Amino acid sequence: MTTHFKKFGVIGGGAWGTAIAQMLTREGQDVLIWCREPDVAEAINTAHENTAFLSGVALKPALKATSDLADLAGMDAVFAVAPAQHTRATLKALKGTLKPGTPVVLCSKGIELATGEFMTQVLKDELPDAVPAVMSGPSFAIDVARGLPTAVTFAIEDEALGTELIAAISTPTFRPYLAHDLLGAEIGGAVKNVLAIACGIALGKGLGRSAHAALIARGSAEMTRLALKLGAERETLAGLSGLGDLVLTCSSETSRNMSCGMALGKGESLQSILDARNAVTEGVATAPVLRKLAAEHGVEMPICDAVAAVIEGEISVDEAIVRLLMRPNRAEAVTA
Repeated sequence: MTTHFKKFGVIGGGAWGTAIAQMLTREGQDVLIWCREPDVAEAINTAHENTAFLSGVALKPALKATSDLADLAGMDAVFAVAPAQHTRATLKALKGTLKPGTPVVLCSKGIELATGEFMTQVLKDELPDAVPAVMSGPSFAIDVARGLPTAVTFAIEDEALGTELIAAISTPTFRPYLAHDLLGAEIGGAVKNVLAIACGIALGKGLGRSAHAALIARGSAEMTRLALKLGAERETLAGLSGLGDLVLTCSSETSRNMSCGMALGKGESLQSILDARNAVTEGVATAPVLRKLAAEHGVEMPICDAVAAVIEGEISVDEAIVRLLMRPNRAEAVTA
């Protein structure tokens, strides 16, 4: 398929942003990644490696990096991969830089703590002339960067535009599936991070794989309940950006959220866990605002609520487990 998308900007020089930029870089396409840290941009340009956030992966020499957001002017499409709590600031800094109608593909998985807004609303606030899209699904950065087979949801309202964009970014090992439910894709990406903390806690406490599987299943019900209440589609939450991402993130220590939960389950303090990391654990910031959002809409999300209570220091891990185990018996249903 012929496409006019030839120049791509990527906002965010972390592991996921670097992996996306690596995937986009190919013959006939120019890719520029913005890194907040000048030394990260320098390493990508000279050593062709993101030694800080994705060490050990040889990056394509054609991939270029910058620490000046103004350099993204004139891009045909931009992938916004800054952490959710920093997305607004980076988008705000792009005002006057992007052409009206430029697709901005939101790849951060979270809810803004200060406002309770999903990233599509943040984009609408800061760059109302941009065309929003959401790319989300089961995709570890290291797998995508190394060209291992990966499939994701690519949600955008304009089907023709989405089809053209997918044609431009697809590879034999990176397969985006077109969807139109942006909100559903965002909910799946944000909620699964909180549920991954819960699954990590269960394994860290030695509660076994049966409890782990139950948390994934009941977590999926919580995710779907919220999505339906907010107007998203059930099918989206059963797809790659919902169930697919949930299973991956809740099943591997490669997930920062699950490994955070495992450390909590083993008795480490949240602050010590976060202090030892150079990358963001999105579920930590998402959990409190997710609990508030669910309460505002009358949606019961006991697993996510328990994680938020632990994150906020209201209860201990052991108290959270007892709270969940002592819930009344009821029918197994999404509405329960």
